[in-house]
Amino acid sequence: MQDKYLGTIIDFASPAGEPALLAPDSVQWRVYKNPVALGIGGIAAVLLEFAEPRIRTGVWDHSTYRADPIGRSRRTGLVAMLACYGPASMAKEVIGKVNRMHGAVKGATPAGEKYRALDPILLDWVAATASYGFLTAYDRFVHRLSAADKDRFMRDGDAIGREFGARRLPQTIDAFMAMMAQLAPRFEPHPIIFEFLDIIQSGRAAPGVPRLLHRATARASVSLLPDSVRQQLDLGPRYDLTPIDRLMLRAAGRLADRRIDRNSPACQASVRLGLPHDFLFRSNGEKIRMLANQKVEPGS
Repeated sequence: MQDKYLGTIIDFASPAGEPALLAPDSVQWRVYKNPVALGIGGIAAVLLEFAEPRIRTGVWDHSTYRADPIGRSRRTGLVAMLACYGPASMAKEVIGKVNRMHGAVKGATPAGEKYRALDPILLDWVAATASYGFLTAYDRFVHRLSAADKDRFMRDGDAIGREFGARRLPQTIDAFMAMMAQLAPRFEPHPIIFEFLDIIQSGRAAPGVPRLLHRATARASVSLLPDSVRQQLDLGPRYDLTPIDRLMLRAAGRLADRRIDRNSPACQASVRLGLPHDFLFRSNGEKIRMLANQKVEPGS
């Protein structure tokens, strides 16, 4: 596939044998294959990013988000998939283009505070929110993850985050919470946050999916935020996740985790590395044996 904004043909299937930034046995490979977790987690990450005035202003004023929020979200998702499953050389090339585009993003918030997209503090926060969002969504709405797997996910996120310019990423969920506590005094409610949630709930992202599921997805994303952050952002009871929402999303998440699509990035990347297309859907024992035979390593 070719993305007109990145000007690059994205190919997860070749070149044969080229490793990704992370190994196939990483927790990221397990999590990123699930579109429900990525959808819920990605929205939660944006909410946490939009809580910070500099990031919110930069995204809203210097990207296509305002005019084409769905297209912008899809391109962000494509880059995330490439960073996880794509050949390392292509992932680095595309991320480099994204970084160069971000290099031109700078300005001032409505309150007059100057910002630039490549500010290390902002880069660290954006990378950290993505890791927290995807991981927590998978844990809550697909399958529970062990504490060790959660910590490994956060640690391994360094390989991707550093390509985007992040330098001080939290290595555990507790470290992420401490990072959030430091930034929390800057968080504030804003109409853009509610406009973003309205877009998600409208169903424009996937017109064929029942609107009820879109509304549930938005509420699920809000549920991933700590209560204190919800209060700061004025995300009150109307965004509460209902028991029906929870049951519906868990069923969808688990169903998606068993659905094998040969054309998906996860399946194509597995084949690229000489593994079966359904590698990620096999038992842990089988995967360990296959990787031992293939001697697959992460990209460098």
